[in-house]
Amino acid sequence: MKKFFSLIAAVLVLSSCGVMSNLSSDRLLQGGVYALQALTLSDSQVEAYVSQYIAQMDAQSKVLPESSPYTQRLRRLTQNLDGVNERPLNFKVYQKNEVNAFACADGSVRVYTGIMDAMTDDELLGVLGHEMGHVALHHTRKQMQKSMLTSAALQGLASTGDKIAALTDSQLGALGEVIMNAKFSRDMETEADDYGYNYLCQAGKNPWSMVKSFEKLQKLSGSSQSGPVSNLFSSHPDTGKRIEHLTQRCLQDGYKRP
Repeated sequence: MKKFFSLIAAVLVLSSCGVMSNLSSDRLLQGGVYALQALTLSDSQVEAYVSQYIAQMDAQSKVLPESSPYTQRLRRLTQNLDGVNERPLNFKVYQKNEVNAFACADGSVRVYTGIMDAMTDDELLGVLGHEMGHVALHHTRKQMQKSMLTSAALQGLASTGDKIAALTDSQLGALGEVIMNAKFSRDMETEADDYGYNYLCQAGKNPWSMVKSFEKLQKLSGSSQSGPVSNLFSSHPDTGKRIEHLTQRCLQDGYKRP
């Protein structure tokens, strides 16, 4: 927050002194407003905007019904995974041949049939544990704050009160880029890994499943037979170190690899 106020102060000085004659003072001040909105974006605002995007995704995707074996499998696996940060989770399966799954700030978790075909039950839980870690640790909000500073479509998105604006098509598209192509820092990835590990342990699951899911995603990323592989873990440059870190945790905690 100190950085933001320093930035605003600098903008005010420069605009009043005419130092930056090629830039409109109105434009500079508007940029400061956008920065303030981004930095003060609340979790509830993020949840409300993400819910609009998820509604669009559900409408445009083939969501498998409750009678589907995929949905029944997911229901069985997640029956004890109630919520994150007191936010109830809602799970749906998209029929799509992509090795992907994602969890959102509003509690929506979407799993593609491609990853369900590629993963065992425990491996799939390992993936979900990691993704829910990003939500629980507010990484989603931080990514959206960052994007609001750089994306023209998302600038000025935060509400100034309780009223949440209806997103335009361009804003929905920009928000989708944030959710589906989020690039988290190394520290964030490690935090999500540890959260997922602890979450699985608390749910009575063997955390080796996270290690195995990492290993499988690495392998699938180099295979042309697995269908499109998302950037869940396999494209991250520190995947090997993360596998080693979680392996050491499993060994230290006395878990036996299945």
